[in-house]
Amino acid sequence: MRLRKRLIAAVSSAVLAAALIAGCSSSSTDSTAAAETAAVTTVDASTVDGTQDAATVLAADKSAHTTAEAGTAADITLSGTSATSSAEGVTVDGSTVTITAAGTYRISGTLTDGQIVVNAADATVVLILDGADITSSTSAAIAATEVDQLVVQLADGTTNTLSDTSSYAEGADVNAALFSAGDLSITGGGTLAVTGNGNDGIASKDGLLVASGTVTVSAKDDGLRGKDYVVVDGGTITVTAGGDGVKADNDEDTDAGYVSVTAGTLTVTSAGDGIDAATDLVVTGGTVAVVSGGGHGTAPGEDVSAKGLKSGVLTVLEGGTITADSSDDAVHSDGAVHFNGATVTVASGDDGVHAEGQLIIDESTVEVTSAVEGLEGAHIVLNSGAASVVSSDDGVNAAGNDSTEEDSGGNGGGPGGEQVGDFSVTVGGGTLVIDSEGDGLDSNGVATITGGTVVVNGPERNGNGALDVNGTFSISGGTLVAAGSSGMAVAPGTDSEQGWLSATLDDTVAAGTTLQIVDGDGTVVATFVTGKSMQNIVYSSSAITSGTSYSVYSGGTADGASTGGLSASGTLGSATEVATVTAGEAPAGGRGGPR
Repeated sequence: MRLRKRLIAAVSSAVLAAALIAGCSSSSTDSTAAAETAAVTTVDASTVDGTQDAATVLAADKSAHTTAEAGTAADITLSGTSATSSAEGVTVDGSTVTITAAGTYRISGTLTDGQIVVNAADATVVLILDGADITSSTSAAIAATEVDQLVVQLADGTTNTLSDTSSYAEGADVNAALFSAGDLSITGGGTLAVTGNGNDGIASKDGLLVASGTVTVSAKDDGLRGKDYVVVDGGTITVTAGGDGVKADNDEDTDAGYVSVTAGTLTVTSAGDGIDAATDLVVTGGTVAVVSGGGHGTAPGEDVSAKGLKSGVLTVLEGGTITADSSDDAVHSDGAVHFNGATVTVASGDDGVHAEGQLIIDESTVEVTSAVEGLEGAHIVLNSGAASVVSSDDGVNAAGNDSTEEDSGGNGGGPGGEQVGDFSVTVGGGTLVIDSEGDGLDSNGVATITGGTVVVNGPERNGNGALDVNGTFSISGGTLVAAGSSGMAVAPGTDSEQGWLSATLDDTVAAGTTLQIVDGDGTVVATFVTGKSMQNIVYSSSAITSGTSYSVYSGGTADGASTGGLSASGTLGSATEVATVTAGEAPAGGRGGPR
């Protein structure tokens, strides 16, 4: 097993004691109000309730603004190095167009080296881009320095482009090609291409809402950035960023700093994090595709975070189709991760999914196609749905900051000398298929299986095991098949309600071998086709009775559908007996029995 020390940034203990930040709890109004004045730089993962659904999380967060409707438009015509407009509230000074009054303005033409400035405090300003091409060599292409809400409406059928300066002064307030000091909305059926040469592409100091349109952003640093939130509610958005792709960075207000995707298509390629939410990340619909840090074939860097989807408190993936290919963790939360209906496919140069607290799967399809560790969290729960993992180290690892290092063979808290921490793996339903080179299903605490199907194609080398549980390992329902090397073989406890068997074969069998588990009457109770070479197999189902003898045969046929190698049925045929075991007895040289 590979255990890593994870350091969390220091934060006032009074803040953590006073309130559960956004996504942790929607109760305790007094404590939440007290915490809103303090920086939310980290979270006590044990306080984050990972069972929450998207509606609960978003209800505790600041409400996103609604897009203001356009009114009768006044025209602003751009013409190279100048512009013309007869509208009140519009002044033109050389190549700078300044809007000082609320209203709707239609902008068309080309500004080769100029800027649209909105200076209308507490006002709502709608800019209809109707074939507008704006380039600035000194600042942002569009800068709303004083505004309540800026709406950028893309006229149907038009193509619009914005490009800014190559650099900004350190600490500059305006620092994006499209910038708003107030809420910013992007809507309409047209196309917008934004190039952030000097820093960010599109940025709001309040909330950023993309409702529709085809938006392409290329940025030196962050692609889309909203301080309080970023909401994607439609459109087709493509982001290429030298920093983070999509970012909400308010780490001071407990109800802000979130990212929500409800519809549309969001495609991100980033050197930093693909999506980075200071608090909550919620996806309920649409299509999200992220490549961060060069993808899973690139080793994660020491100084740059290049995670796929990252949240500071809680990630809820409740709908839509999500793919992430990242050099660092593909899905990461400093608090909890809840898969609650989404279809998620990830690959990572580190963890496929990592949660400092709870990692819960409900009614989702989660596929980790490549990772060092597949699913890692303090408390991992599969209630329903389907999860599959391919990993070069542990497949499923319940661990955390206070986990001990690799087994030393000492006589610590659990069997084999490992300490037993406050960690758990719980399977109550659904399907979990693991293909690991390290430990398959690994808990530095306890493990419980009450239902569902768990299939582990574990390690071929003896330094790891298909199962590795430091504390109590109980099974009372469902089906378990775990095949791997025999040197570290682990089985459920003898006091488990459901029977199980562990068979260590005399010789290693090759990948693709059909194994049949047969009861005393000659009935095949399980058929398993090995995914790799193995010498030990653990099997449990309602068909196994403790204290009863069973035989393992090699050969015969596997019939019907297969789940990770576990076939629906099998035929013994001319198979050869390779082992005889008594259900409920620990593997020779391995670990089993009471925990």
